[in-house]
Amino acid sequence: MTAVQAAAILFAIVCLGVIAFQLALAAGAPLGAYAMGGANPGRLRTTMRVGAAGQALVLAGLGVIVLSDAGLVWPALADSLPSLIWIAVGFSALSVVLNALTRSTMERRIWLPVAVLLLVSSAAVALS
Repeated sequence: MTAVQAAAILFAIVCLGVIAFQLALAAGAPLGAYAMGGANPGRLRTTMRVGAAGQALVLAGLGVIVLSDAGLVWPALADSLPSLIWIAVGFSALSVVLNALTRSTMERRIWLPVAVLLLVSSAAVALS
């Protein structure tokens, strides 16, 4: 396994954890204090739960993009759209900024390191 493949697998594993969290939010788990600025502690409203499900889908797509760029799944995707990887990097960079700026200390402590891992691992794949 190459370093690029290891970075892509790390990205995918971290994404799976975040996807599980987002799906738990979407299912009504009382974890709102750890998401979306922490402004809605407990169970999220229905519209926010739909948003959490949407975020899970976006993260799944980003995982496929990063794994594809590393040649681990569906390499034709990266071959036909080689700049697609930069969407994953950009999304991860935005996530770092938003999680660094959140007023929720609990959210920042948990999700900022996760966002940094996503950024570093996606950038490692993109720059290979």
